[in-house]
Amino acid sequence: MARRRRNRHTRAAALAVGVVLLTAPAVTAGATTGDGAGNRATSTGIAEWVVDMDATQLRGLLASGRVTSVRLVRAYQARIDAYEQAYADQPGVNAVIRVDPTAIADAARLDAERRRGHVRGPLHGIPILVKDNYDTGDLPTSSGSLALRHWRPADDAEQVARLRAAGAIVVAKTNLHEFASGVETISSLGGQTRNPYDQTRNPGGSSGGTGAGVAAGFGAAGLGSDTCGSIRSPAAHNSLVGLRPSQGLSSRDGIAPLSDTQDVGGPIAKSVSDIALILDATAGYDPDDPSTRASIGRIPRTYTATLDGTALVNARVGVFTDYLSTSGPAQVTTALVRAAVGDMAAQGATVVDLPAQPALTSAVDGSSVFADETERDLNRYLAAPGSRFPRSLARLEPPADVVTLADIVTSGQVTPTVLKRLKERLGTSTGPQDAYHQRLARRAQAQQLLHKLFEDNDLDALVYPAVQQQAAPIGQPQEGLRICALAANTGFPALTIPAGFTPDGMPVGVELLGRPFSEPALLGLGFDYEQATHHRRPPASTPPLTGGVKERPGPVGAGPGRG
Repeated sequence: MARRRRNRHTRAAALAVGVVLLTAPAVTAGATTGDGAGNRATSTGIAEWVVDMDATQLRGLLASGRVTSVRLVRAYQARIDAYEQAYADQPGVNAVIRVDPTAIADAARLDAERRRGHVRGPLHGIPILVKDNYDTGDLPTSSGSLALRHWRPADDAEQVARLRAAGAIVVAKTNLHEFASGVETISSLGGQTRNPYDQTRNPGGSSGGTGAGVAAGFGAAGLGSDTCGSIRSPAAHNSLVGLRPSQGLSSRDGIAPLSDTQDVGGPIAKSVSDIALILDATAGYDPDDPSTRASIGRIPRTYTATLDGTALVNARVGVFTDYLSTSGPAQVTTALVRAAVGDMAAQGATVVDLPAQPALTSAVDGSSVFADETERDLNRYLAAPGSRFPRSLARLEPPADVVTLADIVTSGQVTPTVLKRLKERLGTSTGPQDAYHQRLARRAQAQQLLHKLFEDNDLDALVYPAVQQQAAPIGQPQEGLRICALAANTGFPALTIPAGFTPDGMPVGVELLGRPFSEPALLGLGFDYEQATHHRRPPASTPPLTGGVKERPGPVGAGPGRG
C-alpha cells in the first residue's frame, strides 16, 4: 500500500523520544491526590477503577470530573511500574516494549480541552495500548525485533492517528510475537510476555502484549492485529473482548504486514461497548488502504446503536460443531462453549447445531496465504517514504539503500523460531506462483461456501470456541488454534467474548462469526450475551495498588534486549 505522510498527526520533533522512568506516587489507603487543576479523587478509587472499569465507564468518570486523564495515565503507569517486571513471587507480565514519554503531557492537554468545553468524543482522554507493529510517528516501531529497534516510521498508522484525533492517549507500545509470526508472544526485543491469570502460561498471540496489558490494567483498551487469531486468542486467554473486523472495515496503513490478503487491525478491550467506541473512531475508508473501499456506505453512524440487551431474541445462531473438539485437553473449553450457547438460547436465540462441513473446512484449511505474501508485503512496508533506519542494516543485502526481509534475516537479530520461519519465506513471493494462486482460489471457494451456510440455515452468526484449549505453559506449543482460519481465510468478521474459566482458573473465549460488515449485529449479539453472563473478572496476580509502589532499578523498556 502507498503511504502518505500525515504530518498533522506527527508529534513535534522537539519532543524527547525514548523511554522514561515511571515515577509512581506512593499510595496509601484512603489518600487523596490532585492533578493541579482543582480535581481530586481518592487514590484507592483510581487504583480500583483502572483494574475494574472499562473505557465506557471511565469516560463517565472523566465527564463528571471525578477523575482526570492525567490521574488515569499516572495510575496506569504505576501499574506498569509495579507489575511489568519481577515482583514478589511473580516473574512479571512483561507486556510493554516501550512507554510513551509524552503520555502525561498529552493527558494534560486533553484535560485542558475538556475544561474549555471541547470534548473530541467518547474516547477523549482515555489511555490505550498499541501493539508495536503499528507505526507511531513519535516512537520507534520494532515489530518486536532487535533488528528493527531503531526503525522510525514517518508518521502514525491510520488507526493510531484516528484514535489520537478522537482523544485517546497512547500509554505504551506492547510486545508481540516477533513480526506477528507466532502465537505465544515472544520476541528478541521484548522477551516473553506472560499471562496475568497465570504467569507461567503464555498470553496468546501475536497480540499478546496488548491482551496481557489490558487484562493487567496497563491501559483501558488496546490495538492488535490479526492474520490468523492474533487478536482473538489473546482476548480469549485474557478474559477480554476482541474483534477481528471484516476485511476492509478499518485501515491497515502503517501496520507492519504479514499478509495483505489476511491482515486486519482491530481492538482488544474489556467490554463489547468499548469495541464499539473504538470502531466509531477507526472504521471507514482510507485512500492509503484500497481494501477499505469496501466499507463505503457500510459504516453506521455509531456502532453503539445496536448494543441492546434483547439482541439475541429471535436471532439464529449456528453451532459450528466441526470446531467443538472432544479430545481430553479440549473438553473443558467445549463444555464452556456449550454453556455459552445455552446462555444465548436462554436470552431468546434459536440455536442450530450444524452438521459437519467437510467441504468448507477443507477449503478454509487449504487457503492460507500469509507465507506466500510475507516477503512481498513486508518489503513494501519497509520501503515507505520517510522511514528512518540504520544504514548498516540496509547494507547487509542488496539493495543497499532500503531495508528488506533479507537484511533482517541476515542480521540474525530475530528470535530463533521466528528467524527460521522468515528464512523459509525468502524468495516465496518471487518464486513459482501456481500453488499460491490455487490457495487464493480455495479462499474464494471458502467464502462462497460460508455465505451458502449462512443462507441455507438463515443464520445471524456462527458460534464456536475462540481457541480450543486453555493457554499453554510457557515453552509448550499452544494447541487448538486451527479454528482461527475460518475468519482469517474468508475475511468474515469474528468477535471473541469471555465465556468463563477452566478449573485451572484460565479464561476461555467464545467466538461469534458473522457475514462481512455485519459488525453492528455481531456487537449486539455479543453485548446481550455479555450483559447476561458477566464472565470477565480481573487477574489475581495484578491486583489494585493499595500500598506503596516499589521503584525498580531501571526504566521500563530499557532492560536487556530493549531499544
